[in-house]
Amino acid sequence: MKKVSRRSFIHDIGMGIGASATLLALPSFITNPLLNKKADPGKKLNVALCGLGNYATYHLAPGIIDSKYCRLAGIITGSEIKAKEWSTKYNIPDKNIYNYNNFDTISSNKDIDLVYVVLPNSMHKEFVIRSANAGKHVITEKPMAISAMDCEEMIAACKKAGVQLAVGYRLHYDPYNLEIKRFGQQKIFGQVRLIESSFGFKIGDPSQWRLKKKMAGGGPLMDVGIYCVNSTRYVLGEEPSSVTAEFGPISDPLLFSEVEESIRWQFDFPGGAISNSTSTYKANIERFYAAADNGFFEMSPAFSYSAYKGRSSKGEMYFAPINQQAAQMDGIAKIILEKKNLPVHITGEEGLKDIRIMNAIYEAASTGKKVYLK
Repeated sequence: MKKVSRRSFIHDIGMGIGASATLLALPSFITNPLLNKKADPGKKLNVALCGLGNYATYHLAPGIIDSKYCRLAGIITGSEIKAKEWSTKYNIPDKNIYNYNNFDTISSNKDIDLVYVVLPNSMHKEFVIRSANAGKHVITEKPMAISAMDCEEMIAACKKAGVQLAVGYRLHYDPYNLEIKRFGQQKIFGQVRLIESSFGFKIGDPSQWRLKKKMAGGGPLMDVGIYCVNSTRYVLGEEPSSVTAEFGPISDPLLFSEVEESIRWQFDFPGGAISNSTSTYKANIERFYAAADNGFFEMSPAFSYSAYKGRSSKGEMYFAPINQQAAQMDGIAKIILEKKNLPVHITGEEGLKDIRIMNAIYEAASTGKKVYLK
């Protein structure tokens, strides 16, 4: 079977939405700017994308174009070819195009309000801090950084500069994921006792940065495993109290000389629930399942870029497909434009929580001991 890239796998697996599913109403507390708000054409947040890889090219840029409260106003790239292509495609003026060396001069550009950092994991810290020092609000892709210390420095820099820091938790704006969050936190099927979540894909290009520990910080856990960690937390509404973990076997020592091929872990939660999760670069898998006292709910696909399939003890779930990136950008932009503070669940504090937990997973897998979380 042909190996695929992370982007193409996540895109393809998300295309299997069940058109015959039963429509469920959005919970009243869910606010989705794309679905519930009318655009205010006079107010838009000017966004510059920092890093023009696959995610920025195929998802973020189109999402910004489709958004109501954002404008794609600038780019930061190390490629002159990409700079010319994007300038032409999106009508970006030369004064709003930067490279990684002259990036700091963006501080004098009043046409840029926010920088979205879409670089390899290890570069998030540098460009978040440089963006903050330039007086720009920042969104960084997840994982927020490769260490808790880096996250803390990023949060501190943004606070010092008086700018807001968000992490690209697009699923926090997705109606399916908001629904399973409601199921869990409101105990629609009683107390959730067990969660099983897995996310993995067959890795493609052996030279890509995801296989280099210095750039990625780790393997599939630091790439797609974060979805399993974060979804378990928001469905239960609790933080894990301890974790046990182990690395899977390595079938290709050359390909996985620096990062894990697969990893599995178990969380214990203070309310009595347990979760079992797996993340891998050797198998295409994407699912979420929760067993509660009076029923169950599940999704597969659960975390990808497109439409999902979900069901529960009460039947099939169906929500009209949305542009996830547009929903995320509008959710963040609207709050910033109103000069309000972003909700904690998408800020650097949330990103820091995930990194601390993932670091504990690695510690548990490396030592073979249960690690207790504070």
